[in-house]
Amino acid sequence: MRCPSCAHENRSQAKFCAGCGAGLPRGCAQCGAELPAGARFCDACGTGVGAAPAPATPAAPGAYTPRHLAEKILTSRSAIEGERKLVTVLFADVAGFTALSTKLDPEDLHGVMDGCFQRVMEAVHSYEGTVNQFTGDGVMALFGAPIAHEDHAVRAVAAALDMQRALVGYAADLRESRAIEFGLRIGLNTGPVVVGKIGDDLRMDYTAQGETVNLAARLQAAGEAGAVVTTRAIARSDMIKLSL
Repeated sequence: MRCPSCAHENRSQAKFCAGCGAGLPRGCAQCGAELPAGARFCDACGTGVGAAPAPATPAAPGAYTPRHLAEKILTSRSAIEGERKLVTVLFADVAGFTALSTKLDPEDLHGVMDGCFQRVMEAVHSYEGTVNQFTGDGVMALFGAPIAHEDHAVRAVAAALDMQRALVGYAADLRESRAIEFGLRIGLNTGPVVVGKIGDDLRMDYTAQGETVNLAARLQAAGEAGAVVTTRAIARSDMIKLSL
């Protein structure tokens, strides 16, 4: 919420501006319309006052992909659109997310997940992978496309391990500050995909071949908090053994 007095951007639940201390007009959680004193429902969209906002539409990949990676993708996209690529798919989600969501209000839950996503994306991008989509309580990432790497499986495993290491400290902080348990489970699988059109905003269409994506998702679902589950082919790879 932007303060009308000093233009400072405040959190949506704020009653007073963190920049100048002025009282803030109440806004509808769903549409942002200003609410009159005593309103129980928004007169613009009908949403109950105090109701949680609807989930935001995920930002386009171009909004969170580092510039140097975005430039690599856009430079090479004409060469990979429509091509069949062998990639490693990474699925990660929060173990026990439903139970966690009942303990936290929507704003606190958003803050917790934002901290998690920042650490996950940092690990993905450090190995030149791309976050293909957000799943609400997790992410799907690709290694090997649209940025080609022969060692995509090595990069995916290294990124997954970095995620879990980063989240150990984050989980400890959440346990101390909020008395909640937090853990990520990760699944990896290697297989073919066909890369479709890549937009200027880096949105990428792709067609999964066989069980490439589904198996990665099932491996993630079968894992426990703190675990990285891979196929035998990845685990037995000589490149993995030499690199880790």
